Amino acid sequence: MLVAILLAASAALPVHAQQTVIQIENVRTEYARVLRAQPVYQTLRATAMVEQCEDDATVDGAEPRRGLARVVGAVKDALTPNSDDKDKPADPEPPAKGCELVPTEREFRRPIAYDVDYVHHGVKYRSRLPYDPGNRLRVRVSITPIVSGSR
Repeated sequence: MLVAILLAASAALPVHAQQTVIQIENVRTEYARVLRAQPVYQTLRATAMVEQCEDDATVDGAEPRRGLARVVGAVKDALTPNSDDKDKPADPEPPAKGCELVPTEREFRRPIAYDVDYVHHGVKYRSRLPYDPGNRLRVRVSITPIVSGSR
């Protein structure tokens, strides 16, 4: 009796609702030619305390630093760790006579992604990738027919 009810109910459904087609995905990988990979940068800012001295002041008994050499030397001194103090916590040393500590801001740029232009079978594409792909890019190609209700 139950079988008869199910058969009668399925006969009342339209033909396209009775058939379930499981489509196997048509996917393959190919290579596209990379036209351009442009890095996308993130800008970071860091502040360091740099020793700034008067024009006639000397550092560690050396010749006085003047002009650009003074600025470069101050930045180098601030960023170079002392090799004999590796295990000790870094306590700031008092500035030399005639010098003062001033905050100096530096900017660093680092690539975080790449905007990649590439061509595959004559069609140009653009994607943002986390790496530089080089001269060719592996792409996923999927072909699926469009099935409409009317023929």
